[in-house]
Amino acid sequence: MLDADLVTQALARNLKRLRLERGHTLDALAARSGVSRGMVVQIEQARTNPSVGTVVRLADALGVSIARLLDYDASSEVRITPVEDAVRLWTGPGGGSGTLLGGTEAPGPLELWSWRLHPGEAHTSDPHPPGTVEIARVDEGVLTLTLDGRDHRVPAGSTASYEAGTAHGYRNDGDAPCLVTMVVSVPPPGA
Repeated sequence: MLDADLVTQALARNLKRLRLERGHTLDALAARSGVSRGMVVQIEQARTNPSVGTVVRLADALGVSIARLLDYDASSEVRITPVEDAVRLWTGPGGGSGTLLGGTEAPGPLELWSWRLHPGEAHTSDPHPPGTVEIARVDEGVLTLTLDGRDHRVPAGSTASYEAGTAHGYRNDGDAPCLVTMVVSVPPPGA
């Protein structure tokens, strides 16, 4: 995994650059994202390590993938992310994780994730922009997917696709680890 300082510095640099490219003031980005102005300032100054929810809200407000916000080397046409450079954005109390494996803009943000949920672990997500779609392939274990307050059991070998514009979450109610590969597609701004 990447060094946390490298990720924090890349996030600070990219957030400020993208905010300015889009002509947003600190107050405007705060209003669009629902992230406080003070938090945006702290992130742009690399003084904090924000939660995955905060990074998602900022990426959504800017119309970019999380991968683009965290990209520390955008100099190549083909971006190969070695396993050691994948960015762990969530760590569960039992040792589970949510790791961003890569992403691009095509035409809106498109992200590839690996989630590992240990027994009893759960992660909740705020609603993404309307039109956001997630595809979750359960590689091991059983995933309990909660969408709009309803639970859906997704066993190993199965794939769930759903619109993620409402509150949703992932949970492992089983007694073995659950490994999920997920794609998140966010529509481009104004779509």
